[in-house]
Amino acid sequence: MNTNSSIIVLLKDKNKELEEVIINKKSRAFSSVNGNIKVDVASSIFKSVQSSVDLLQKLPRVQLSSDKEKVSLVGKGNPLIYIDNQKVELKDLKSLSVEDIKTIEIINNPSSKYEAEGRAVILITRKFSKKEGMEITIDETASFKKRFNNYLSVNTVIKRKNTEFKANIGYNMLNPWESSGNNFIIPDYSIVSNYLAESFTKRKQLMYGAGVFHQLSETEDISLNINGRFQDDKDDITTHTFNDDNSLVQNILTLNNNINKRNFLNSFANYNKRFEHMNAKLFGGIQYSHLGENTDSWLKNDFNNTGLNLSQNRNQNFSVDVFSMRTDFEKEFKNEMKLETGLLFLNADAKSKFNVIDYNSNTNNQNINYDFKERNMGGYAQLGGKIKSINYSVGARVENTYIKGRYSGSSADSVDKNYTNFFPKAEINIPIDSSNTISFNYARSIERPNYSSSNQASVYLNPYVTFSRNINLNPTFSSEVSTTFQHKDKYLRLTFYQRKDPVYFSFYYHPEIKLIDFKSINYEKESGFNAELSVPFSYRIWNSSTNLNFIVNKIQDPSASTVESKPYLYYYSNHLFDLPKGFKLSVTGWGFTKRKEGAFDRNALFIMNLAVSKTFFKDLETTLSFNDIFRKMNFNENITVNNINALGLYYTDTREISLSLKYKFGNAKNLKNNSKEVNENTNRIR
Repeated sequence: MNTNSSIIVLLKDKNKELEEVIINKKSRAFSSVNGNIKVDVASSIFKSVQSSVDLLQKLPRVQLSSDKEKVSLVGKGNPLIYIDNQKVELKDLKSLSVEDIKTIEIINNPSSKYEAEGRAVILITRKFSKKEGMEITIDETASFKKRFNNYLSVNTVIKRKNTEFKANIGYNMLNPWESSGNNFIIPDYSIVSNYLAESFTKRKQLMYGAGVFHQLSETEDISLNINGRFQDDKDDITTHTFNDDNSLVQNILTLNNNINKRNFLNSFANYNKRFEHMNAKLFGGIQYSHLGENTDSWLKNDFNNTGLNLSQNRNQNFSVDVFSMRTDFEKEFKNEMKLETGLLFLNADAKSKFNVIDYNSNTNNQNINYDFKERNMGGYAQLGGKIKSINYSVGARVENTYIKGRYSGSSADSVDKNYTNFFPKAEINIPIDSSNTISFNYARSIERPNYSSSNQASVYLNPYVTFSRNINLNPTFSSEVSTTFQHKDKYLRLTFYQRKDPVYFSFYYHPEIKLIDFKSINYEKESGFNAELSVPFSYRIWNSSTNLNFIVNKIQDPSASTVESKPYLYYYSNHLFDLPKGFKLSVTGWGFTKRKEGAFDRNALFIMNLAVSKTFFKDLETTLSFNDIFRKMNFNENITVNNINALGLYYTDTREISLSLKYKFGNAKNLKNNSKEVNENTNRIR
């Protein structure tokens, strides 16, 4: 027997296609790098919020005005808002579905790539699908405030190879409530005048959007997007007024019935190209936006219980058309140096028509037409790189602004401005070790008046008070220096800033017509110091983000009485818990201590929100939310300006219980060729 015989084993190949492999990664809702806060919306409980504007309210430092028409950042003023590469306004954001949002980043020290109009940027990155096929999401939210509100939306995503199509439509039935008032004392004329207004609105909103993204090649893509909103309001305002003019006392009931129609459209096209042989990128984009608004108002007054009488009929039309285009080029060199340049052109045209029929005095009828035009042209250059371990970025923007405004029938312009400004920016990041970095920043920026300031319509509050716009507002210029110490994902930032011609409300009394005019003006200056501490935290099932701002701010103007400015604290703390059986809990608290800011004295605030979510049957996401649990979203503001003492009172309808149901279905599957997946980082601007 031969014991050295060989044994041969034959292995037969058998191909087996692997099923889809899903890797679940636990993501953190909040993160911070270089003093900027980034929020993961798509993978957190925030994706269940009813609207994009409501979503902003839940983020650290973000503050919305009571009418949700203006946004500000604590310590930074009004920020720029970008959706991917395009600058938008808050009204644009109202037409963007939360389902389309991937992340939101609060950039505290934006580079020269961004327009100079803003000391901070809120950057919204939209989602792009990694799956091929079709997916439909239906979102229904029932909201209980003072009255019932309902939000319904349908979002569709279709992806075929290198092309992705998105469409969304939503219909909202809303019943917002708000109340505001002012207590006036005018000692020079022995006048005491108080009013309290309450508004109930029936609002219908139709939201729509569509977009297509196409990957032309591995290095080239193009996208087209359009979104819009139709809105009908029936608004009934009841105002109770007490007026004591040299012991002549009157109690007035004012009814203001308004029918308001708005339509908004925003569209843009983007082109991205990478030149791999020269390590460069090119971006080009165009954008068109339109806002149209018509308001009919019928005003009735009852003086001292003598009966309601028709006082005025007001018809107001306002429209804004904005066209802009921009191009950006980025080149990286072998020595880690990067050069970035770009150009911007913007043209805006606003038209305002205001007609008043006064039934008490036909001689006071008004018919005003006003045209406003603005053109902005700008360019920037920025150089960044690394010297040993130190990162630096130095850049500047140059922007020219041309403005003309004229009343119809007038031979001269009421507004004629043409100015060019230079806005330098610089940043240095010095790593101390692998966990600690210190950075230094300098920036100069501008804040131009909103286009709505050209609207000639005025708001009739009662026979003695009106709110109007100011076409003569100047831009606000800001300069600030800051230093940030970052330890891992925590940071401490110290900022000193000065602002020239900041815009705030003011009052002026016209004795000849016995009327208080309430409008925005340029104050002389503002200065302050802000120490901000951001502390994200994670431990097992608990993720949290806490933000504290220690602020000293002083607003000054010769027309306003200035009191001593005192430090105050802004605080924000969000806590997310991954509970057993798939439940998620969110607890958020934020507020201010009492604020004394020179000309303004404002009250303290404390707001508490809760939300619980769970996914059933893999595709049905449910969220139960409780907002402003203790009903503390009330604002008091005390100011003495032009010898008028005014105590403003603002009540908002934010206490809410809402139930959101989101259901997804479709045949979307992961792409088999991962090397050809769509690049989600379309927001080249960083």
